[in-house]
Amino acid sequence: MTQNNQPPRYTMKVQSSNQLQQKKCVPCEGGVEPCTLPFVTEQLAALDGWELTADKQRISKQWTMKNFLAALTFFNDVGAVAESEAHHPDLHLENYRNVRIEIWTHAIGGLSENDFILAAKIDDLV
Repeated sequence: MTQNNQPPRYTMKVQSSNQLQQKKCVPCEGGVEPCTLPFVTEQLAALDGWELTADKQRISKQWTMKNFLAALTFFNDVGAVAESEAHHPDLHLENYRNVRIEIWTHAIGGLSENDFILAAKIDDLV
């Protein structure tokens, strides 16, 4: 906490997908502010296809896989990356081959750098 009992200000710079892929998610137990909407908007522009959800607290992306087995394989690959980063997204499989992933930092009720790191690493799988 800062002197006025406010959580420390979360400041980051926009990074490319390649820069984010080189980083590691850092455990977050709260105590930091979520990324600001202007920052989120700029950072999303550097990631291919990720969008801000309607509540502006999560990022989401959709893929259409070749078939059911390809979708399950992708889920397993995402799960392995998520586990290695100790940062776990919501995974959705709809209509047997449509995959949707939502990411946010639960502990702060919004977005942190970890979310963009994981998004970039997921993109690297495809």
